[in-house]
Amino acid sequence: MSASASSPLGALQRRIAHPFRNRALLEQAVTHPSYLAEHPEAGANNQRLEFLGDAVLQILVAEELFDLFPEDREGVLSKRRSLLVNGGFLAQLALEIGLEQCLRLGASEEATGGRTRPSSLGDAFEALVGAIYLDANIDVARRVVREIYGPLSERLAKVEAGENPKGRLQELVQPQHGNNAIRYEVIQIEGQDHAREFEMAVYLKDRPLGTGRGRSKKAAEEAAAWAALAILEREAGKPA
Repeated sequence: MSASASSPLGALQRRIAHPFRNRALLEQAVTHPSYLAEHPEAGANNQRLEFLGDAVLQILVAEELFDLFPEDREGVLSKRRSLLVNGGFLAQLALEIGLEQCLRLGASEEATGGRTRPSSLGDAFEALVGAIYLDANIDVARRVVREIYGPLSERLAKVEAGENPKGRLQELVQPQHGNNAIRYEVIQIEGQDHAREFEMAVYLKDRPLGTGRGRSKKAAEEAAAWAALAILEREAGKPA
């Protein structure tokens, strides 16, 4: 895969302001496990980098929260960190930086919406952080992560306020497309009756905007709405 300046990987490096010295790390970070089933010569998928990036992200967010909220007790800090590193939130960050455009996916995963699947995006974001850490050092990873997150207090305020992503999406599209332009559809339902997991897709008329998973249809719809918001607001040149 080329990482030339005009390629999705080249654009990603410009957006995060980190040109990789070892481009193989970047390619591995965006390689979904499904891709290797069809392209075994590709080498490795992003799961090991995801493991490393998760640990790096945890410490970077923890240290900033530690400095930002000197009066908070451990339990409050832990809850706040969890809000800022959970899979759904990381998927939103991945969409903000255009990471979905760079993913290497198997044909089946591509056809079933894997490019905007929150779990795949969150995993790839963690893998990207792990790749930056290995390509450079913890200081560079810290700088990139802080640039992507922006002011952490603002991110946290938005998450803790418990915003309604479905309502926000409706407000965004209503002026141009009317009241009935947004619809949600069930993609699949997995698990036993006592442990169901739903995957929902959200459409703007006939245009698929994103997918989301959750233990209820409502939770899955909200996850899909967050994914759609990130895409539409990025297209409009706004922060998600």
